[in-house]
Amino acid sequence: MIQKVILVNEKDEVLGSMEKLEAHLKGALHRAFSIFIFNDQKELLIHQRAFDKYHSPGLWTNTCCSHPYPNETSLDAANRRLQEEMGMQCELIEQFSFIYKERINETIEEYELDHVFLGNSNSNPKINTEEVAAYKWISLPDLKEQMLANPNDFTIWFKIIITSYIDKFQFQ
Repeated sequence: MIQKVILVNEKDEVLGSMEKLEAHLKGALHRAFSIFIFNDQKELLIHQRAFDKYHSPGLWTNTCCSHPYPNETSLDAANRRLQEEMGMQCELIEQFSFIYKERINETIEEYELDHVFLGNSNSNPKINTEEVAAYKWISLPDLKEQMLANPNDFTIWFKIIITSYIDKFQFQ
């Protein structure tokens, strides 16, 4: 199945759609989302991306991240992918959005308007091994320490959110 992403402008207005790999090869601005699930101990659920992903394979990242399909809201897409990747459901609340543009490798460029969602769960995931190699719960201080010690072990968008935006989260 050819997966398409939603092309947007910097105001998040829809401009059309494009095949996902093509958008990443061309560096076209498109809509994405990132989910952060915390437990009651304020630990974040992170996962290691499957090793056969076409970019950022084997890197650690936030609980779940992906792209909405055309005509799908970011919240609906976030709920869908959280179930597909992590086998989880919980209430998700959008926290903020931001734009980033980063070269991932020689051919792939991420240029995304990323909607960031927060959720709470004390359940362990039931991972989809086609998407996820491993998972763990980690405190933010430990995560920040690991990111400083081994920055190349983490996805670029995850590092951006943790270093620049984590203070924007509105925990309940």
